[in-house]
Amino acid sequence: MRSKSARSGDDRSTEIRIRDAAITLFAEHGVAATSVRAIAAAAGVAPSLIIHRYGSKEALRTACDEYVAEALRERKSEGMRSGPLLGPLATPHEARGGPPVRRYLARTLIDGSPQVSAMIDTLVDDAARYMAEGVESGLLKPTEHPYGRAAVLAIWSLGALVLHEHLERLTGADLLADQDDPAAIAAYTGPATEMLTRGITAEPDPGTPAGQEKE
Repeated sequence: MRSKSARSGDDRSTEIRIRDAAITLFAEHGVAATSVRAIAAAAGVAPSLIIHRYGSKEALRTACDEYVAEALRERKSEGMRSGPLLGPLATPHEARGGPPVRRYLARTLIDGSPQVSAMIDTLVDDAARYMAEGVESGLLKPTEHPYGRAAVLAIWSLGALVLHEHLERLTGADLLADQDDPAAIAAYTGPATEMLTRGITAEPDPGTPAGQEKE
């Protein structure tokens, strides 16, 4: 049985329909609880076609990871070239009608599988690359720890995404909301950007010996 999307004249390629359906279902139910048959129904194709094109559900999941990493790579490189401040939330904007990339990341990052480790490695490598572009353009300060800085910022950002429910409970910031509305995540981006640009420790008074408080 073909899905409503396919029946109504979905002009996306079959491969993209399968990938987007997989991202949506993986985000909602998790990889383990999502069957190839369910993905096929959502994409409006036969289950055998998914196996023919991808070989297995895990291979399809890897393709989804690669798509998300590429979406992030393009957005961040664009940002570094155009000159805005480095966004602390390392997740891409979602295209209108596109798959729920941020929700997919939040769900899949807690999996702990080899695929997730490989995906995080890719995200950190990409972050180190586009942050180097930021240093070259003068947007970012140079560092003696380029890879470490990229890793810490990426893990910070992705960790906030994984704990999005608690962040929303504590601050009201909804990281899974439509980011076309900056107000939805302002309670997160405000403090995060302040810490990134201003720091959180006070400059020591040069007239006060180290370890000695002023009276």
